[in-house]
Amino acid sequence: MHSEKTKNMVTRGMGQGILFSVLLGAVIIYILSSYGYLTPWSTWDRWIPFGATLVLLLVGVGACYGFFQAYRTKVKLERLRETLLQWEKGSVMRAVPELGSDEIGRLGEQLSRISKKWEEQVSSLQRLSTNNAQLAEKARISAIVEERQRLARELHDAVSQQLFAISMTATAVGRTLDKDFNRAKRQVALIEEMSAVAQSEMRALLLHLRPVYLEGKHLEQGLRELVRELQAKVPMEILFEMDENIHLVKGVENHLFRIIQEAMSNTLRHAKAEKMEIRILRKDKAVKVVIRDDGEGFELDDKKQASYGLSNMQERVNEIGGSILWITAPGKGTRIEITVPVMDEESEVTPDYGR
Repeated sequence: MHSEKTKNMVTRGMGQGILFSVLLGAVIIYILSSYGYLTPWSTWDRWIPFGATLVLLLVGVGACYGFFQAYRTKVKLERLRETLLQWEKGSVMRAVPELGSDEIGRLGEQLSRISKKWEEQVSSLQRLSTNNAQLAEKARISAIVEERQRLARELHDAVSQQLFAISMTATAVGRTLDKDFNRAKRQVALIEEMSAVAQSEMRALLLHLRPVYLEGKHLEQGLRELVRELQAKVPMEILFEMDENIHLVKGVENHLFRIIQEAMSNTLRHAKAEKMEIRILRKDKAVKVVIRDDGEGFELDDKKQASYGLSNMQERVNEIGGSILWITAPGKGTRIEITVPVMDEESEVTPDYGR
C-alpha cells in the first residue's frame, strides 16, 4: 500500500511537471510571436517537425523536473516517516534529520523542537521518579517491615490451617480405609485438593514477601536474586538475561523491578506456565524489557486488566516515560514488551546506590 502511494505521488509529480512545462512553452511562444521574434513558416512540412520536437522537448523537460521534485519530496517524507515510527516505538532520542528549507523542512524543524521538549519531559519524569524514590525510602522502611510481618502471619495462618485440615483428613483416612474404601478414596481426593489450595496460597504470597524495592542493589543483581530464589521454590523454569551496558537511574530501576515482579506474580498465580523468560536489552537509546511465558494466556479486556494488575504496570511505565505492549491469547501464552527511553545523563552516570 505504501509503495503504491509512493508511485502515485511520483506519477502526479511528473504529470504536473509536464503540464507546467507545456503551458510555459505555449506562453513563451505566444509572447515571442506577439513581438515578432518568431517568423511563421508558410508550409506545414516545416511547422509539424518543429512543433513535434518542441512538444517532446517540453514533455521531457517537464517529466524530468516533475520526477526530480516528486522524488525529493518522497525521500524527505520517508525520512520523516521513519523518525515518527521510531518515536512511536518509544525511541524519543531519535533526532529529526535535515530536510531542507522548504515546507517539509520547516515542518521537520518544528518536529525537532517538539522532540527536544519531549526529551526534556521524559528526563524530568525520570528525575522526578528518582527523587520520589529517594524521599520515600526512609519513610517506607518501617512500613515495609510491618507489611512483611503481616503477610508472613497471613501466610503462616493460611498454610497452617490447610496443613491442619490435611492432617485431620489423613487421620480419618487411616481409620476408614478398612471399613469404607470408597469414603477413604474421597478423603484422599480431598487431601489432594487442599494441598493444591495451600500451594496456590504459597505462590500467591511468595513474591509479596520479597522486598518491594531494590534496597540498594542494581537492577540486574536484584532480579537475579529474585529468580534464583523462585527457582528453588517454584517448579517452573525461569530464564533471565540482561545486557551488561545498561545503566539506569535509581527511580527507573525501581519501577522496572516492580513491573517485572508484578509480571512474575501474575504468571505464578494465573498462567500455569512451565517456562518463563525475562530479557532486558539495550536498543539504541532505549531499554527494552521482554517477559514471556508459555502459560494459558487470556483475553485482554477491561476485567482482565483490573484483576491481573495490568493497570498498575501501565501506570508505572507511564511514570518513567515508557511504553508497554501485551501480546496474549487463550492457550498462546503471554508476552509483555516494555520500552523505556534512556536519557544521555543515564548512559553517562552510574547511579549512586551507596546513599
